[in-house]
Formats: sequence, C-alpha cells, structure tokens
Amino acid sequence: MYTGFTYAGGMYTKAKVKSADGTLIGYRRYGGGDGLGLVLLHGGMKAAQHFSVLAETLTDDFQVYVPDRRGRGMSGPHGAGFSVEREVEDLRAVLAETGARYVFGLSVGGLITLRTALETSTMERIALFEPPLSVSGSFSLDWLPRYRRELAGGRRASALVTSMRGMAVEPLFTKTPRYVLTPALALGLHTRPRDPDRVSIADLVPTLDYDMRTIEEVADTAREYAAIRARVLLLRGTRSPDYFTVALDALSAAIPQAERRTLPGLTHDGPEDDGRPLVAAQVLREFFTAP
Repeated sequence: MYTGFTYAGGMYTKAKVKSADGTLIGYRRYGGGDGLGLVLLHGGMKAAQHFSVLAETLTDDFQVYVPDRRGRGMSGPHGAGFSVEREVEDLRAVLAETGARYVFGLSVGGLITLRTALETSTMERIALFEPPLSVSGSFSLDWLPRYRRELAGGRRASALVTSMRGMAVEPLFTKTPRYVLTPALALGLHTRPRDPDRVSIADLVPTLDYDMRTIEEVADTAREYAAIRARVLLLRGTRSPDYFTVALDALSAAIPQAERRTLPGLTHDGPEDDGRPLVAAQVLREFFTAP
C-alpha cells in the first residue's frame, strides 16, 4: 500500500518490496498517471532524496520510481554477505514490483544497472551517467585504506574528506586544504535533516565502503556487457575526472550499438538536485521516449 508524502517540489508516495535475501527495499514513486515506468538509481553517498527534482521533472512522461539503495533510508542493511549481486537482486525486485522497463543509473548505480541488464531481459532501455568502471586500474583506490581507518576510528569528517579528495569528483575538495575542510565538515555532520525521509550525510559516509567493494568487484568487466540486449545510452559531463572517459570508452567498444552523449558544464553530480537536473531530464526524456 502506498502512502503519500509531500516535499518542496511536489508529491510522492512510498512503498517497499522484499529482495531475494529478504531485505526490504524502500522506494519513492513520483507521478500519478499511466506513463512508462522508469527507475532512477542513485550513486555513492547519496539516497533517493537526491533525485527529487529529476524525478518530478520526468513525471509528465513517466511513472518514476526512486529506491533508497540498501544500507540507507527506507531500505534494510547491506548484510554480512554483501556483494554487487545483492544490489542486482534489489533492482530486479523493484523492476518486478513496478513493471518498469527503463532504468537510469548514476555512478555506482550505473554499474548495478549494467550488471542487472545482463540478467534481466525485461529491461528495454538503460541510461548510465559516469559509471566508475575501472579499466586496468583507471579508478584509483589508493585512498581507500586511509578512508577505512578513519571510518573505523569514528572520524567521519576526515573519512569524507579523504574519499572526496581521492575520487576528485568535487573541485572544492581538491582545491581546499584538508585542515580547513575537516573541521567545517565535522560541524555539518552533526546537523540532522528535519525531513524524516532524508538521510543525513553522516549516515551516508559509511555506505561508500560498500560502493568501493562494488567498484573493485566489477573492475575490468567491460567486455561482458556486449551481451546486453537493452538499448543503451552512455553519458558524461565535461567537468568530471578523466577516468569516466576511460570507462565510457571501454563500454562503447564493448557495446558498439550504444549511444553516447557529453553534457557540457555538468559535474559528476549533474543529474542530482544540487547539479543541473533539468539538463539531464531533457536528455533522458529524449532517449526513453524516442521511437
């Protein structure tokens, strides 16, 4: 049964579905008509809340479903036996429950979408924004041991700085000294959102460890995606690190029928609420509604 909730931009309902291992996966539903079903799958250190504007913008053409990936928000924990297959099962459960045949995946959400498309024949079209597929070590994880030490020591602000500087997806983190960033972020991490549906950044920082496991697990798997039968759109912004270009080059070679577009001015968080979601929405609408 759906329950309605409002937010600054509009209205959504909430529901949960049981994944293969029994974990409950919560998701938001935007739109009240009979449009085509489209799932938006967020990336690392994010949750369903970060796709609010994108989801609402797309409701003229689609029923939009936005899960909280496991380990955050409405969904259950990662679990002791976590692997990328658990997240594939989660997405498959959402697709089966909603009947959606289209998926947009951002970052690690894109990797999960790729893996799911290998196993799920009902997925007709998938769009991927900057999936961090590592090719011969192109996505460096040299910073990961330090992040894990800081996380284990309860220093979440330090862990956040380490991860953001290591991945180099946010210019602020690469240009500002650590001694300035860490105390400022420590104050911010103590702030809890008033909206009970929003996940705090303090709770999202530890989830990155699981996303890095996924990146490690699927590294150098580009050739496998030649078996995907869904129509594929590969996207990147012009203000993102070069390793995303390496990833898309490998995917383009493996999936020669895939479409590819570059979005001027977008950073890695371009499709999210604090990026340029209206630009992303237009590109996705064109792809998912094209003949």
